[in-house]
Amino acid sequence: MPAPSSLRVILAEDSVLLREGLVRVLGEAGFVPVAALEDATGIQDAVERHAPDVAVLDVRMPPTFRDEGIQAARALRRRFPRLGLLLLSQYVEATYARELLESGEGGIGYLLKDRIVALDDLGDAIRRVAAGGTVLDPQVVSELIATRRDPLTALTPRERDVLGLMAEGRSNSAIAARLMIGVGAVEKNVASIFTKLRLVDSGSEHRRVLAVLAFLQR
Repeated sequence: MPAPSSLRVILAEDSVLLREGLVRVLGEAGFVPVAALEDATGIQDAVERHAPDVAVLDVRMPPTFRDEGIQAARALRRRFPRLGLLLLSQYVEATYARELLESGEGGIGYLLKDRIVALDDLGDAIRRVAAGGTVLDPQVVSELIATRRDPLTALTPRERDVLGLMAEGRSNSAIAARLMIGVGAVEKNVASIFTKLRLVDSGSEHRRVLAVLAFLQR
């Protein structure tokens, strides 16, 4: 992966104020905004031309303002499988988030615009997505879990807490700090989650993502 200061980012956002604001703040943070589009119409050609590391897409864009960003993300993943994808939404779109994530592949993020309270949060999300990780807004995680809770009934409250933070893309050390427990305790909870959700170790680096998505596929 390129150094954080050289990560190339392409944007598709219909709000001119937000679009230009993102270009400015990302540039100031050391990222390289290579293109900023007002809709998703020409994004595949733009990705082909500029070879970005991450595409940041609004979920709802012209002409219908429904799921243009999701459709564009699917098409980009098929054509450019190594491109990181970060979706931004004004609302919790649990159905769209589920559709985007069900493959279990990494390099995908889904954040709520109103909950990006600091540039550091956005920059961290872009870096993690570029590295092949998965980043989910905590509120989106809560919606996903609430809609299909049955497979999680075997988990303890602590394991559910750990699972939610795993879905946000947090490392074991970050989870330990958030829950104020030891890293060893987190590792035991993670291992228990894998066992209870019947996730066999296949060597995939995205097994942590599959843990939070397993209940969606049953």
